Amino acid sequence: MAAYVPIDLHRHRSVVMHMADDGTVQGWVRLANDPETLVAEVLKAGEAPEVAIEATYGWYWAVDALQAAGANVHLVAPSKVSAFDGRRVKNDQRDCRLLGDLLRAGLLPEAWISTPEVREWRELVRYRAKLVGIRTGLRAQAHAVVAKHGLSVPMTDLFGVGGRQLLARWCADDARFHSAYGQRIESIVLLVDALTHEIDELSGSIAHVLADHAGYHAIQAIPGVGPVIGAIFTAEIGDVTRFTSAAHLASWCGLTPRHRESDTTVHRGPVTKQGNRLVRWAAIEAAQQLGKDSWLRDRRERLAERRNNRSVAKTAIARKIITLAYYGLRDGHIRCLERAA
Repeated sequence: MAAYVPIDLHRHRSVVMHMADDGTVQGWVRLANDPETLVAEVLKAGEAPEVAIEATYGWYWAVDALQAAGANVHLVAPSKVSAFDGRRVKNDQRDCRLLGDLLRAGLLPEAWISTPEVREWRELVRYRAKLVGIRTGLRAQAHAVVAKHGLSVPMTDLFGVGGRQLLARWCADDARFHSAYGQRIESIVLLVDALTHEIDELSGSIAHVLADHAGYHAIQAIPGVGPVIGAIFTAEIGDVTRFTSAAHLASWCGLTPRHRESDTTVHRGPVTKQGNRLVRWAAIEAAQQLGKDSWLRDRRERLAERRNNRSVAKTAIARKIITLAYYGLRDGHIRCLERAA
C-alpha cells in the first residue's frame, strides 16, 4: 500500500498520486473535486495516510474532509516549493511527485492549518479590509471628478459633513455637474454610503466574535492599535504559540531585513516584505498614527532624526508593535506596558 499521497489541487479537478516508502509511484488519478470522492481515493492508501496538499485556491474543503477521515494532512506553502523546483517540464503528475519526494525527505515547506474558528475571523477581517479599499478608491474617484473642473476642496474629507454639503451644492447649482459628471458623483456618494453601512456591520460582527479573546483586548493597549488593527493581528496571526519568539513572528510578517552572507561578505538590505501583507500593513499603519503623547512616537521621531530616514524609523516601530502584540496575544497581557502605566 502507498505510504504517501501527494495531491495537486485545482479549482475543478485534482490529481491524486500514491507513493510507496521508497518513492515508487504506485499510480495516480485525476478526479473531479468532491469531498467524498477525494477521501475515498486517498483512503485507498490505508489508514492515516500522509497527505501533502498545497494551500491553493479554496483548500479549506479538501483539508477539512481529509482530516475528518483521519489523514495526516500537510499543508504546503506554494511560494516555498519553487525553491526546490528546477524542472524543465512541469505538469500535474510531476507536481505531485515533487510534493511526495519532499514529504518523504522531511523537506516539505509546511504552512499552518488554521482552525475553522480562525478562518471565520479572517473571513470577516479580510472582507472588511477589501470593502475599505473599494470605498477609498471611490472617494479618490470623486476627487478626480472635481479636479477635472478645477474646483478646490477646502476640507480634507470630501465625504464629511461639510464635504457632503459642498458636493450637493455643486450637483444642484453648478451647470457643469448637470451631466455625466454629476451622475457619477451621485453614484459614488450612494456607493460610499452603502459600503460604509456594510463596513460598520462587519466591525460589529468582528467585535462580537472576538469579545472573549483576552489577547485581542490586551493588544489594544499598544499605542496605535485599536479595535480594527487589533482584530487584524488576532485573526491573521491566529495561534501565536506556533511562533517560538517575537522575532519569528516579525519575520513571518516580512518586517525583518534581508540577510545575504557568504564567507566574510555580508549584505543586509531592506525588509523582506515576504509574509502576511495585511498584518504588515496594519503594523505600519499603527506606527504612522501614534498619538502625540505616545512613547512609541517619541522613539520613532528620535530614530528618524538619527537615521535621517522616516521610512526606516516607521518600519522599526512597526516591528516593535508586532513584538508587543506577540506577548499580548500569547499571555493575554503585556507586562512592560503594565509597568509603564
